[in-house]
Parts: sequence; structure tokens; C-alpha cells
Amino acid sequence: MASILVVEDNAQLAYGLRNNLEIDGHEVEVASDGKAGLEAVTANEPDLVILDLMLPEMDGYRVLRTMRERGLETPVLILSAKGAEADKVMGFRLGADDYVTKPFGILELLARVTAILRRATWDDAPESVRFGDVQIRVEHRTVHKNGQEVQLTPKEFDLMLALVRRRGEVASRVSLMREVWGHRAAIASRTVDTHIAQLRRKLETEPSAPQHILTVHRSGYRFQE
Repeated sequence: MASILVVEDNAQLAYGLRNNLEIDGHEVEVASDGKAGLEAVTANEPDLVILDLMLPEMDGYRVLRTMRERGLETPVLILSAKGAEADKVMGFRLGADDYVTKPFGILELLARVTAILRRATWDDAPESVRFGDVQIRVEHRTVHKNGQEVQLTPKEFDLMLALVRRRGEVASRVSLMREVWGHRAAIASRTVDTHIAQLRRKLETEPSAPQHILTVHRSGYRFQE
């Protein structure tokens, strides 16, 4: 669960965003103008800011510029009706992590939120992880077992990293689906089981009796060094 600040002066849109983000499991705060938004991000340090550009008191560009000048590295997703290339370039130059134009699809927005949060949390992952005879080098996205490189698909690597960064905490299938694939539907969680089985086959000494990629009955999976 992440803390998200929505800076949006359209009350109806802000309500819709808050409702959908909370359903997706996040804690949400709303600010209705740029000045209040800047104060909120400074005081509360959320995990993500969803920022409109055309705001009263202080426009979104000024909010973003001031955040970066103050050394605030909170990820920012700009959400704006201004869709010109120049507007997007300006947003990215000021330090935005993503830019979505209005009107937008809520599922796409939630997927982008998930992707930004995933990148932010992966920044906290260790550079290298060893367990058993396996070494994972996070920055290079490589895995070696007994000194030999193991070929993981991109999703297999992302799933392994999602488990590793939790440092032993249990991860539900739904949370892994959301984090790795950007999906919310629990019905698709069989995908997680299939990829876990592949990881065990490639990395565990005895895939049928895993020592590191563990199943937690009725809860999900847990990584153990």
C-alpha cells in the first residue's frame, strides 16, 4: 500500500481518482490547488504525487520545479489536458516521472501508477543478492547459479525481485500481479503460480522442495535467503 497525493482542482475528477486509488489499496490525500499541494508533499512526503498542471494559486509546473529545487525526489505523474509535445517535454525536464493526458482510461492510469511505484521501490533493492548457489545482480538484471548464467524472462526476473525486496515478508498473489504485471484482477493470479514454478525449476536445487521461494498457505509467497 502506498501513500498518494492527488493535486487536482476539479472536485469530481479528484473524487473519482481518490475512490479508484483507494479501491486499489492506496492511502490517498487530495489538494485542490498548487500551493496546498506543495505544502502537503513537503509535510507528508507521499510515495507518489498525481499532479494537474492548470491549478489555482500555483500551477503544476511551479509545484514540480519547487519540489525538485527543494530536493524532494517524490515520483510525480502529471495528469493534464495539455497534451502538446512541448508541454510533455517541459514536464519531463522539470522532473516528472510520467505524463498522462486527459481524458484518460482509469485502468491505464492505475497501471502507470503501479509501474512508477514499482520503479521507486526497486531503487531500494540491494545491488546483489546471494542465496544458496544463486547470485542476482539487480542493476545488470542477471542471475547466475553455480557460476553459470541462468536465463530468466523479464517477468520472471521482475517477480523474483518483487519477492527479494520484501526481505522475507509474505506477498499475496494479487499484490504480485499488481506489482509485476499491473493487473488488479485476482482471477489472473494463476499467472503468478506458473511463474513461481518456473523460478523454482531454474533456481532451486530441489524445485519440489524449495528452500528459498516458499509458499505460504492461503497467503502467497515469501523469499528466504
